[in-house]
Amino acid sequence: MKVFIINSSGHDFSKAEQFGELVTMTRGTVNKYSITSMARMFQPFVDESSPNDYLLQSGPVVLNMIAAGMFAQKHGILNLLLWKAEADGQDRYVKRRLRV
Repeated sequence: MKVFIINSSGHDFSKAEQFGELVTMTRGTVNKYSITSMARMFQPFVDESSPNDYLLQSGPVVLNMIAAGMFAQKHGILNLLLWKAEADGQDRYVKRRLRV
């Protein structure tokens, strides 16, 4: 399985490694108005993805929307890893699955 990190901008994603190989889709600042370019950038990642892979929400909202839409369209399912801050400091990723 793979974990597709939508945008890597310096955060530590190591806690997501338990869910699969980490794959970075974009890095740093991305033009949030250039959605066609985003889709073109994401297409190779979508092509190599499988229905059991995860998207890790990160970066600008529009990046997450485009990536999620493309993965959902291809697989009919969306597997997300969402960051959950815990009161005891044991912050972690939680899995969520949506059939579309």
